[in-house]
Amino acid sequence: MNIDPKKLFDKASSLRLAQRPSIGLVTALGLAILLLLGWLLITSSRNNDSQGDESLLLFTAKRGPLTISVTESGTIDNREKLVVKSEVEGKTTILSLVPEGTNVRKGDLIVELDASSLEEEKTTQQIALLKAEAAYIHARENLEVTRSEGESNIAKARLEYDFAITDLRKYLEGEYPQELQKAEANISIAKEELQRAGEKVDWSRRLHEEGHITRSELEADALEAKRKEIEVELAQSEWDLLTNYTHERKLDELESNELQAEKALERIRRKAAADNVQAEADLRAKKSEFERQQAQLEKIQGKIDNCRITAPVDGMVVYATSSAMRWRGQEEPLQEGQEVREGQELIHLPTTSSMMVEVKIHESSLNKVRVGLPVVVTVDALPGKRFTGRVGRIALLPDATSAWINPDLKVYSTEVNLNGDSRGLRTGMTCQVEIIVEQYDDAVYVPLQSVMRVGDQTVVYVSGKPNRTSSNGVSPRPVAIGLDNNRVVRIIEGLSAG
Repeated sequence: MNIDPKKLFDKASSLRLAQRPSIGLVTALGLAILLLLGWLLITSSRNNDSQGDESLLLFTAKRGPLTISVTESGTIDNREKLVVKSEVEGKTTILSLVPEGTNVRKGDLIVELDASSLEEEKTTQQIALLKAEAAYIHARENLEVTRSEGESNIAKARLEYDFAITDLRKYLEGEYPQELQKAEANISIAKEELQRAGEKVDWSRRLHEEGHITRSELEADALEAKRKEIEVELAQSEWDLLTNYTHERKLDELESNELQAEKALERIRRKAAADNVQAEADLRAKKSEFERQQAQLEKIQGKIDNCRITAPVDGMVVYATSSAMRWRGQEEPLQEGQEVREGQELIHLPTTSSMMVEVKIHESSLNKVRVGLPVVVTVDALPGKRFTGRVGRIALLPDATSAWINPDLKVYSTEVNLNGDSRGLRTGMTCQVEIIVEQYDDAVYVPLQSVMRVGDQTVVYVSGKPNRTSSNGVSPRPVAIGLDNNRVVRIIEGLSAG
């Protein structure tokens, strides 16, 4: 069995250098080659006696310059750009779209979205706003009327309270002393008249005894004296009635009127305050509703305005679906009639001529790649040209889109900033990115497939003379390895060149 190991190694290397959709394919290919190597070794050992002239699949350890790198495919994109998104809530349809690659100036219309449903919503909202405004004006006027009525009722109640106080003071300080004085005067006058009437009766009796007046005249004077006596009793009764009954009743009545007027004033004040509070609350509610309806109208108008998207800066139009590196078939190219959602990226407007590369690094290579490493970029559309740059950013978390498509695939979005002149590069171009991890001027290296793990040791199988443990002379040898570039691995200890 004659197999050229150099041809097999070159073929495996060419397969590894080819563009691959994922690191998983590389791993599968490596396992297949390892199985092939094992099968060849076993077959070679079994046929050693019968076919002793056939050679083993061997590789001679080499010494020389060695570059450790990570190679992935990527997409060219602008380093600095303004992203134009749809700011219309929900979903809407693109009515017009500026052709990709058009150079636009700030303020030019680049995308127009369908606003027909929003116009109908605006009309309905304008009607609701007019109703809310009318209710707000009514509540405002009602508050003024309520305040005015409350002030009038308070003023009237305060006046009645003042009148009650005045009536009580007038009675205590004026009417009652006057009535009491009048009653006492009536008693004094009645007593004086009674005394005169008594003296007149005595005088008439003397005259009657002397025969100067008739008995009728004497009886008339006696009757008058009796009348004066009754008048004294009446005057005394009126005084007693005034002081013991009329005064007490009048005083209680006036004091009650004052108290009721005071309480009525307090009730009216509280009622006026409560009416004012209620009217003010109703006004605030109507005002809030009016402002809410007004804000809703402004929001709808803002949506309508957002349907006309203008360029925020001067630049060349690049569709978001073209500038982003995406899996095929996952998103349609941007076009008229397409339905877009709120927050969806529509247009990219580059603000500088500097370019970058978007690349996804498999999790198995994260221990090699770090920010600042030099990068060599080759573009499929520009054969023979090489661009240089450095790793600018590595995502902290795996790419969610790739994880959704293949849960077992964990790749990290990485940005490579290109240096110098980027003429000829366009957004969306496919490229090959080689991240230079380490460069050795003198290193011993062997194919990655020849290194195996046996227990807790890393070993290679070295060909030698047949002995008691190996009939074909192949024996394991522990080695210390360094980094690999997916083709060859650096040997630190255990092997020498040749």
